[in-house]
Amino acid sequence: MTGETIKYQRKELELKALLEITQAINENKNERVLLNIFKFTCLVHLNIKSLVLYVYNQQEQFFLRRISHQVKENLPEEIQKGDVQENKELGKLSLSLSGEYSFAEVNIYVPVYHKDKMLAILFLSTKDEDAGLDLDFTQALTNILVVALENKRFARKQLEQESFRKEMEIASNVQRMLFPATLPNHEKLKAKVTYIPHFSVGGDYYDLIQPTEDDVYFCVGDVSGKGMPASLLMSNFQAALRTLLRSGTDLKTIVEQLNLSIFDATKGERFITFFLGHYSYSQKKLTYVNAGHNPPILCLNSEASAELLEAGTTILGAFETLPFLELGEREGLDHFVLHLYTDGLTEAMNPQDEEYGEKRLLDYINQCRDSTPEDFHIGLLEDMEKFSDGVPGRDDITLLSLQFN
Repeated sequence: MTGETIKYQRKELELKALLEITQAINENKNERVLLNIFKFTCLVHLNIKSLVLYVYNQQEQFFLRRISHQVKENLPEEIQKGDVQENKELGKLSLSLSGEYSFAEVNIYVPVYHKDKMLAILFLSTKDEDAGLDLDFTQALTNILVVALENKRFARKQLEQESFRKEMEIASNVQRMLFPATLPNHEKLKAKVTYIPHFSVGGDYYDLIQPTEDDVYFCVGDVSGKGMPASLLMSNFQAALRTLLRSGTDLKTIVEQLNLSIFDATKGERFITFFLGHYSYSQKKLTYVNAGHNPPILCLNSEASAELLEAGTTILGAFETLPFLELGEREGLDHFVLHLYTDGLTEAMNPQDEEYGEKRLLDYINQCRDSTPEDFHIGLLEDMEKFSDGVPGRDDITLLSLQFN
């Protein structure tokens, strides 16, 4: 058999190998199928006896073993980027590995580059040393596979990002529907809310419900986690709360039932800090339960000190049965202001890594006792912005102020 014939046959086999791998890519085969077709193509059509393929993982910054065939030696599953050094002039590859690993069975390496970045390394040995192997073609064929794998990874990432974007959009719409469309602003009750989500979907929740002319229920909460799971938990929580309020159940029973509902839904893996208050105009009575939440601040008049409403229980959803529950009550109230908020407000930071804190909030409240809820919010946000001095917030901020007359 002449040298020209051998050369022709080798080119024919290379063409078959190229055709098989490109056809599989065009048919959008999955990664596992592409890797298998590449492996058997190399073994059947090229002069390759054994091979090992490592592909660079961009996110984790290491080379991951994707193919290993006819190699009995102990090979690492991963090779760190810093452990790979190639001397292109000498055509040598150095691997900084522990003594337990060996590549002696695969004595030829084929690097795959994109510009100056190494995307993959193919280690191999030949069946017949005299038959030779076109390393340039082998490199080109490996490059085609690696680029196809990278394109699939990129497409998958885009799909995940689009799915995440749609999930956030749905969660954001769900959340907007949970909040009251309007808040009362009349002689008996003026209410104002400031809600600043840290991301497009926050974990904070507030509500104000007036089932009768005499009764006002109001609440604020903070759901653990973010995104769609937190949004769904919040919507279930609101539905359960409103159902219980319509039934005329007392606050203690409402909170116990809410806790059980969350625990059943999440098995203790998620929780909610929550404050629920009720005011009766006819009785001039405030009743409340604080479930592990930042204590709301009660302001009676310009002379009296502000009070923190702390009576209640622990966070909801952590225990199947609440370990304790205390009902808070204040009677004889007719003119007063309540400020309910979440921890994103007091945990706002300044450039010196100091928190805004509860003390600064109380100091500001004591200075602005006679402000309307609208003016109070404007002034407080200005004070927080001055304090933060450009440092972005780390959490959602919710502030609900109620002025009862």
